[in-house]
Amino acid sequence: MVAATADQLGLHATATILVLGMTTDIGRLADEALAGTSFGRRPFRPTEAWAQRLADIAFTLINLADQTGVDLETALRAALSRYQASAAQRPVDDLPF
Repeated sequence: MVAATADQLGLHATATILVLGMTTDIGRLADEALAGTSFGRRPFRPTEAWAQRLADIAFTLINLADQTGVDLETALRAALSRYQASAAQRPVDDLPF
């Protein structure tokens, strides 16, 4: 779906340009978090704009993976395995975070 949309709209670019675009999208997501909490004075509640910003990041990430030949599902599975292995080596405590 992402590749077809990128093809249709001509949204392919170099990896550098896609990473820079995603960095911009992450900055916009941070702006939503700051605005949504009045700069940390209120609890965060996701808005439609928050969802849109996350979707922009997801689109760019999937497009970047496609453009650079990365099988994102395989890469994600490998990352989850690394996280699980790392968590298994940490001592168990009762801290909430």
